[in-house]
Amino acid sequence: MALRKHATNPSFGATPSPSHTPPPPPPPGGGGGGGKDRKMGSAEQLVIDICHPDLRENALLQLSKKRDIFHDLGPLLWSSPGTIAALLQEIISIFPSLSPPTLSPAASNRVCNALALLQCVASHPDTRIHFLIAHIPLYLYPFLNTKNKTRPFEYLRLTSLGVIGALVKVATFIVQKILLDDVGLRYICATADRFYAVTHVLGTMVELLVGQPSSRLLKHIIRCFLRLSDNQRSCMTMQENLPKALRDGTFNNCLHDDPITRRWLQQLLINVYGELRVSVCGGPHQ
Repeated sequence: MALRKHATNPSFGATPSPSHTPPPPPPPGGGGGGGKDRKMGSAEQLVIDICHPDLRENALLQLSKKRDIFHDLGPLLWSSPGTIAALLQEIISIFPSLSPPTLSPAASNRVCNALALLQCVASHPDTRIHFLIAHIPLYLYPFLNTKNKTRPFEYLRLTSLGVIGALVKVATFIVQKILLDDVGLRYICATADRFYAVTHVLGTMVELLVGQPSSRLLKHIIRCFLRLSDNQRSCMTMQENLPKALRDGTFNNCLHDDPITRRWLQQLLINVYGELRVSVCGGPHQ
């Protein structure tokens, strides 16, 4: 069964039949194009192997290791019949090991390799929306809710957060682009419902970053809050609901090497609380 490259069909179909014809070998003669064809040919064969239980573990490992050199791996995974279903099967298979906590290091490594491939799908612009429409992040929430502190569980939580983070970073950047436009800012601040919806999501992400800091994501969030403070009514409202972690120096270490974002945060606090109060209460280090 031939694989379709870059397909945008959101369906991930049924499991393919056991017999597959491997992709033809690249033409001789070398060259840059030939090297790229060989890489994609290797990726295609490994994706096919995911649907074969006996070959799956090695395919997950190899694709996870080489995902950075397969630039269109996300669309390839999504459009290959049965592949996403096989990845979800890997995730579901360890649910019984979550409670009571009996997850082994080998099982954790294997499912984390599957999660790394799902992150390729979540982060690619051609497949991100399909990933969300299919509600695939719901399969990851049981991993995020685990409390066990052993290494297999920590690795599982961290890898799951990477998948969610790939979506959150893009979503936050989109919100920032909307707010930086005057029309977008007026639209968000026109009603209390829109304003609270945006600030609630931003505040929730700030809380998550307290435990799992990301300076890049924090930068986008602070810029969003700063832009919201340009609206007078929104600025007054934020006196009551600006996240505490942005006010008490929680992220000083995270922003130590980012003077621009530190200045944004300082200006946000000045806009919301006034220069005198910020100078008296401290605020982030300059």
